[in-house]
Parts: sequence; C-alpha cells; structure tokens
Amino acid sequence: MPATSRRQFLTLAALGAAAAACGQATASPGRGGGTRRLRYQGWAGQVTLPELAEDLGYLEDVKLEWVGNTISGPQDIQSAATGQIDFGGAFNGAVVKLIAAGAPVKAVISYYGVDEKAFSGYYVLQDSPIRSARDLLGKKVGMNTLGAHSEAVLDVHLQRNGLTTAEIGKVEPTVIPPVNTEQALRQRQIEVGVLGGILRDKALAAGGIRPLFSDFDLLGRFSAGTYVLTNRFLKENPDTARIFTTGVARTIEWARTVPREEVIARSTEIVRRRGRNEDTASLKYWQSTGVAESGGRISDAEFRLWIDWLVEHGDIKAGQVRPGDLYTNEFNHDDAAATASPVPSGS
Repeated sequence: MPATSRRQFLTLAALGAAAAACGQATASPGRGGGTRRLRYQGWAGQVTLPELAEDLGYLEDVKLEWVGNTISGPQDIQSAATGQIDFGGAFNGAVVKLIAAGAPVKAVISYYGVDEKAFSGYYVLQDSPIRSARDLLGKKVGMNTLGAHSEAVLDVHLQRNGLTTAEIGKVEPTVIPPVNTEQALRQRQIEVGVLGGILRDKALAAGGIRPLFSDFDLLGRFSAGTYVLTNRFLKENPDTARIFTTGVARTIEWARTVPREEVIARSTEIVRRRGRNEDTASLKYWQSTGVAESGGRISDAEFRLWIDWLVEHGDIKAGQVRPGDLYTNEFNHDDAAATASPVPSGS
C-alpha cells in the first residue's frame, strides 16, 4: 500500500458516504426563500476571512453563528458535509478526497494560499544535523493534522528529492497542535516542525531555528484551500451563497490592498470584542492571505495537482473526479460589488 495510504492520508471514505446520506441537513430555509444564518467553526486566536467579511459589512444581512473551534481543515469540511455546520474550509487535496468519497459538497472560493509572505516552512533547530530530504528518514515531522496541506507538501518534497515509496513511509508525520509546534520542536519532541503565518514569524523572531524547505520553495505561488458548501445549500439558498462568497472575495481584495497594520488592528479588535479569552499577540505577525487569484476565484489548476498526486498514491482512481466538477465560481460576484466601502471598525 502506498505510504500516504498507509498513514491514512484521509479517512474520508466512510464520512463521504455518510455525508451523501445525511449531509442533506443544512440550515433550514428562512422566510424570503433562504436562510440568513451560517453556522461555522473558527480557529482559536485567529480571525477567518468570513469573520472579517462580517465585520467589514460585506455579508450584508447574513449573520455568522460560531459553534466552536476546529483544529484541522479535514474535520471542518467533514462537519460541513454532514450538516453540522454550513460551510467549512480545507486544503484542496482534502476537498478532492471528500468529494471523491461521495460527499455532496462543492468548493466556492479560495481562502488561503502560498506566496512570498504567506507560506508554511519546515523548520529544524539551528544545531540539527538534518540538511536534506534523505536526512528525514526515521524523523518526526510535527504538523497540525494528517491528510492535509502539510503532509501532502512533505510527500511531494520527499518524492521530488528521489525517495522511494518505502523510504517515504519511514518519515513520521506527527500531529501537533499549531500553537504547540514551536515548543515541541525546541524541546526536541519532534525533529521538524511545520510553521506558517503568524506562528512561523513569531518562532523566527525568537531565533534558534532554521528552514529546511517551504511549500513556496517547492511549488511557488498558488491558492491552496477552498471553502465548501453542500450542493443542497447552494440549491436552496443561492442568494445567501452569493452574499457569503462575494463577501469573502471582497475581503480578500480588501486585505490585499489596505496596509497590513489595518488588517491586524481590525482582527485584534474582532478577537477582543468576541470575548473568548484568546491571546491576540500573534496577530501582529499577519502578512497575507496568500490567495493567488483575484477575489479567490478557483481554477482547474488548483485541483489538478492534488488529483494527480492522489491518483499516483492510490488514494483515488484515475478519472474518478475532474477539476471542473469540484468547484463553481457562479456565486462569486466580486466585480459587481467591489465599489462598496467597509463599515468603520467596531461599529
């Protein structure tokens, strides 16, 4: 069995079948032909693009309903597929696998990506003997979850550096909560830690670690993850889907064009006002969403790489899914709405 399958790249087959059967339970339509409430999961100490969009006034009369936090993209989209929440976001490889398993969901907008400022690095201690891909044999690589962005990029890196399937299986992806990755690396509980965004920059500021490689080094600029909604939600609530998708699209462009200090200040105020006893210190390290395309529009290329990789590793069959069947840009009306201004912060 391929190494990625052996490590259970995604345990989504059963969940996909369950979603196909019970994922029909989305938010019930409200008066006026559609719900104006979107249940979602957040991330502790972080502000998501939909949360920013709501604060900016870009979600119009649609209200977000926080039901708790998630710690991984695969879990988030599984919850969306089974109707526990109304939208979820994950690495595109995880979206491919979930849909291939039968889940009735569709990607509607990219929400994170990789560029010169927003990337995930694979870091070792300054005095580590690890210098090459082959040095990773038998080593633990700490990441937030298995079967998502970090594990996929790790496998691509190992493969491109000549490791065989059997050798790749000797590298040990290890689940470490993102907020604990730096500490686990410094305490030598793992040999490599995957750090991205604000957690990466905070760790680098403290010193004592160095990069081994990054997803940007490996693949350049690309949008890496998408938000999904169920097919039924899109059919029954097209106007809400449009408002949500367009609002997130406008927020991507807002974050791209305003000074980063403004994004940081607004995010910090959002966390302060929601009163969940969260630390806002790491927000000052925010740099970019990393989304490559204007307004988060999705293209075939963003899925084709991961489809090919999953086929090669035996996780899906050739021809089982096509990029164009996985997403839609139908609800992204960013161009028509780009002239509106955000509401003042804190209002």
